[in-house]
Amino acid sequence: MRTVDHHGRRTAYRVLGEDPDDGIDADRSGDAEQPPDSDVPGVLCVHGSGATGELWVGLSRLADRASVAALDLSGHGDSDDVDAAPGPETLEAYAADVVAVAEATDASVLVGNSLGGAVAMWVALERDLEIDGLVLAGTGAKLTVLDDLLVWLREDFERAVEFLHEADRLFHDADDATLSRSREAMREAGRATVERDFRTCHSFDVRDRLDEIDAPTLAIVGEHDGLTPPRYHEYLAAEISDCSLRVLDDAAHLAMLERPVAFGDSVAELLDRV
Repeated sequence: MRTVDHHGRRTAYRVLGEDPDDGIDADRSGDAEQPPDSDVPGVLCVHGSGATGELWVGLSRLADRASVAALDLSGHGDSDDVDAAPGPETLEAYAADVVAVAEATDASVLVGNSLGGAVAMWVALERDLEIDGLVLAGTGAKLTVLDDLLVWLREDFERAVEFLHEADRLFHDADDATLSRSREAMREAGRATVERDFRTCHSFDVRDRLDEIDAPTLAIVGEHDGLTPPRYHEYLAAEISDCSLRVLDDAAHLAMLERPVAFGDSVAELLDRV
């Protein structure tokens, strides 16, 4: 893990492919020892609600062609927390995390899942950071959260965790080990942080600003995603001037875990475009 200090807090991030024990080397295309192409923009991955940068381990397969980093947003994983109210204040804080790590890693392609996609869009719209490309995965221009889920996040956290891990929400058909790791990661993030994340999603709405995004963009979603369904991504593709759409079969909200090769290939295609 590496860290960057900003705004009185420390944000942790990992550079994918650096750890020989990441378990991905055997699946990479090309020579794992080959350094990234200096002409390819650096990539920074932004996780969603209750997750950490470990979500993106499958993109280690791109490490021989681009620098790929993944951060832990404030209050997640190894990053310091931030005193921010759910909603716009938290969104601004998370955007500051992304900008700090992007500047530290020379990343100009943002890959965001769910809340992370909202943060990536907000950075593109509101921050003075050079953006060469966006990957918007399992996300949307508006991220309304089910009222019952918001209640459970406040009053019955375990029920919320189990709801999210039912079929065709976070996962389409994950094995028991993957489901167990995902549940445990959400519990480690803690009720307060996960609720803050989802309430920040609930307040997010940039539908009237998508025409301001001019970077090449990929909207990618699992066909069974019940949290941010394919129609959210069809809308992104229609409203963002240079946006392609990719729907991955046999996957739901966390398509980068269920279909890592197809997801990585799609990100590689965007890198070719930029």
